[in-house]
Amino acid sequence: MALATSAEALAGLAEERVGPRFKGLPSDADGLTVGELAAQRRNLFTGGFTTPVLALSAERLAHNLRLMETYAARHGLAFAPHGKTSMAPQLFARQIEHGAWGITLAVPHQVRVARAFGVRRIFLANELVDPAALRWLSAELAADPGFRFVCYVDSVRGVHLMDAALAGAGRPVDVVVELAAGEDARTGARTEAECAAVADAVAAAPTLRLAGVAGYEGEVPRADPERVRAWLGRLVSLAAAFDAAGRFADLDEIVVSAGGSAWFDAVAEVFAGIPELSRPVLKLLRSGAYVSHDDGHYRRLTPFNRVPGQGALESAFRLWAQVVSRPSPHQAFLNAGKRDAAHDLDLPVARVVRRDGAERPAAGITVSALSDQHTWLRTDPEADLRVGDWLGLGLSHPCTSFDKWPLIPLAEADGTVVDYIRTFF
Repeated sequence: MALATSAEALAGLAEERVGPRFKGLPSDADGLTVGELAAQRRNLFTGGFTTPVLALSAERLAHNLRLMETYAARHGLAFAPHGKTSMAPQLFARQIEHGAWGITLAVPHQVRVARAFGVRRIFLANELVDPAALRWLSAELAADPGFRFVCYVDSVRGVHLMDAALAGAGRPVDVVVELAAGEDARTGARTEAECAAVADAVAAAPTLRLAGVAGYEGEVPRADPERVRAWLGRLVSLAAAFDAAGRFADLDEIVVSAGGSAWFDAVAEVFAGIPELSRPVLKLLRSGAYVSHDDGHYRRLTPFNRVPGQGALESAFRLWAQVVSRPSPHQAFLNAGKRDAAHDLDLPVARVVRRDGAERPAAGITVSALSDQHTWLRTDPEADLRVGDWLGLGLSHPCTSFDKWPLIPLAEADGTVVDYIRTFF
């Protein structure tokens, strides 16, 4: 297929028509294109938007993009943020504008989305053994000499399946051997000996090329700084051992990759000590949740809590819902629920009450549960909350926030909506 440029494909998003399939948007905007609606710069609170509606802060998004660009550059890291966090091509483009080497993804569908929007470098943090997906990938590589693709391998059988599906391919697929983060971790070869056996299988497969080693330190059992650094040390040692054995002789660079959103400080520290190898090393960090950050899981675990003086990420999401019932002094209900709010890691957090155009902190208000279409609130005596009030909720876990909203208003601090972010989960 002919690869669209990023600018062409993104411009096409602005031509999509607004309608009822997009939650929270003004009913009188139906039939407008997304670009026409964005040009109107409507206000989130007075422009006809209906609750529940999820908004992404334009200022906080820009701050987070700049911060991680600076962090990666400061520590000599290439950066391929995990795109499965947002699956938003507009955000992919902004991450690349802010210095990202490419985009990390998890499954073939996500790769197809990224390619449709002009992404030229993709790291698939997963093993790929689906024959149909591999045939599609082979065609993409053949059609575009500038397309760089790297994926995991963690088993000899996986290598054999890939090689069989890719028979006759013109370009070999670059793979990195995945080292598991522990015996009870998720994927990856469990021992260095198993990693070597996988690497031997890759060497014998004409359709594959060994490009390096990788893994995910977020799966280290009972993770703490010492255990995470110890595992990262194993990953670096594996790369050095493979290099000493001549496994990377035909490469221009050796890929060593790790980095979720909870331990990228440890990745930066350990990767800074990678010894000189026979080829330059691409130290590839893959943290993705930073783009919107959150008000729960990653807010607690962000490495910036451990690296004072290097900045702080800002929670960029706010879910606005309306109080629809106040049946008792200690209870209230909002018109948003599990279909609207991320809830797989933590419940939403009440942040702001909005009434008559004024905002104030949501004092004495706690989210206690979610139903399909209702948020349960526990209210203390000091809570000033009435039916009709808007409540701004902070959310935990960006991945399952983005995936519930196919079109998300990008709003400035005063509520002016300047763009709409399209997602492709």
